[in-house]
Amino acid sequence: MTAGENPVDPRLSQAYDRWTKAAAGVLAKSARVTPDELTDSPEALLSTPTRDGVVVRPLYTRKDEAAEPGVPGSFPFVRGADPVRDVTQGWRVTERFGDSTDQRDASAINESILDAAGNGTSGLWLTVDSRGRDSLSPEDLSSVLEGVYLDLMPVTLDAGADGIAAARAFLAVLAAAPAAPEQAAITAATTHSLGLSPYTAAFSGRPTVSASDAAALAAEAPEGVRTFRVDGADFAQAGASNAQELGLAVAAAVAHVRDAVAAGLDIAAALRQVTFAVSVDDDQFAGIAKLRALRTMWARVADVLDAAEAGAAVTHAVTDLAMFTQRDPWVNMLRSTVAAFGAGVGGADQVTVHTFDAAIPVDARTSRTSFTRRIARNTQLLLLEESNLGRVLDPAGGSWYVESLTAELAAAAWSVFTDVEIQGGYRAALDAGDVAAQVSQALAAREDAVAHRTAAVTGVSEFPNLGEPRLGVGSADTDNLPTAAPTLARVARRFEALRDRADAAPTRPQVLMLPLGPIAEHNGRTTFVANLLAAGGIDVVNPGPLTPGEVAAAVEANPSTVTVLCGTKARYADNGAAAASAARTAGVGRLLVAGPEREWTADEAVDGHLKVGIDAVAVLTELLDALDPDTASTATAGA
Repeated sequence: MTAGENPVDPRLSQAYDRWTKAAAGVLAKSARVTPDELTDSPEALLSTPTRDGVVVRPLYTRKDEAAEPGVPGSFPFVRGADPVRDVTQGWRVTERFGDSTDQRDASAINESILDAAGNGTSGLWLTVDSRGRDSLSPEDLSSVLEGVYLDLMPVTLDAGADGIAAARAFLAVLAAAPAAPEQAAITAATTHSLGLSPYTAAFSGRPTVSASDAAALAAEAPEGVRTFRVDGADFAQAGASNAQELGLAVAAAVAHVRDAVAAGLDIAAALRQVTFAVSVDDDQFAGIAKLRALRTMWARVADVLDAAEAGAAVTHAVTDLAMFTQRDPWVNMLRSTVAAFGAGVGGADQVTVHTFDAAIPVDARTSRTSFTRRIARNTQLLLLEESNLGRVLDPAGGSWYVESLTAELAAAAWSVFTDVEIQGGYRAALDAGDVAAQVSQALAAREDAVAHRTAAVTGVSEFPNLGEPRLGVGSADTDNLPTAAPTLARVARRFEALRDRADAAPTRPQVLMLPLGPIAEHNGRTTFVANLLAAGGIDVVNPGPLTPGEVAAAVEANPSTVTVLCGTKARYADNGAAAASAARTAGVGRLLVAGPEREWTADEAVDGHLKVGIDAVAVLTELLDALDPDTASTATAGA
């Protein structure tokens, strides 16, 4: 046994062997081979690699047990930054105000904030931009925050190029605020953030301030206020993987620490000037592990800098705008619920849930802002007040899966961070184009998985609703989306571009299906084809079960540029050639077959196969070109 390896109970080994044998039997039966003929072990065949190369195994046992990671508020802070977190309140429900969705003056926004505070909001994220007609200016902050208990409700600023002016205005408001009768202790949950993120914004192209000005301000920040907000969403919205987001965020944070030390702070004080914004999506366990891994990494950085006690990462989890869809946007409520669950269980100090229509340009939204805000707020309140998620600190701690995933994600992210450091640090890697190159590669891999539908988008690439009304189409991803980075690349965008193109056609593009044999035989494939084509905005005509002799009449009754034969392998062997010949004779130009090539053994040639694993975006683009040639030159499917 090697150092650090857990001793294995013989009974566990025996049980694991029994599971392996049983799993091998099931896999062999489904593959129609014997267990000895399987290409790999059952564990390997049932494992799933993530975009970061982390392998999620089908079964975790005591063999995977790791050492106790400590308690919240203590190094290495895996289980949380706050040793005195209020379990009756949990994390801070942080709501965003001041965006173009508000379009009101400072006093009206103040009224909305106070109303929200009375209905469960416990943290504020304020947009400040003196150049925006409907935005708050730094001078508005005193009015906006009137009546807000700043010792209890943390404030985060998002002021872009006005960051320094907004920060100074906020500090003035904070200094002038009346003292509470009983001053609450400053905790990770009540820490204010001036929201300055020049390094991550330099990647995404968001307006920002200079890093030197931000560092100079950090030297003046009072207790309970942190200057830098290292925003992982800048990377995540551009397509970065989880490990890349964490590794690049920590690299940017270290660059800020170096700047703050150069501005006169000691190392511990510089570390305490950083907060982290972390994107969370609908991968529940990844969200849990992501926050825990970030705290592990930041504690390690502090330890290396001989300031381990200052290594508690303060985190603000934000639902990832890249996962949001414009089509079937109500599903975003479910995505947000899963993301918020992961953030809360992962120990985020603050959580912001975007409104379900956040991916739709503001001027195209059809739901009232008050309604969408309330749903977003209540998503968290339900998890806190009814599901009681805040009652237990780090409830996933000790799970063999979660602990393993945390450690492996932290290791993958640490590798990203050290690669950046080898290049001379974050600024050098950014200037050299390495950061952009890394994220571009991750985006390309993600786009490929989405296009092949191995990464499903419910309501868009899977189970789309062709009868759904169009919302916000024809607008760029970042057009009038208040929380979007200029580099936003939403997961669903290529399929949604296909839907937009199909909806813009004079008539709905339509494909004729030719089902062969009884419904029990072809139903699986007709359903698959209908679902696939609907993802590109293409409707289907299904005349019901056909014999080869009935094919010509079906084609004549439902003329279409594209036709799909649907049947089983055996049915293709019996009737495929005759059905294909009849379809060609009736005038069908493009004839496709549902199923893989190996099942089509007829001499009659076909023009392609619709099957699991194809590049659906490419295939649907070709079909739209065939069905509506006039729009082919202006297709946007590759956007």
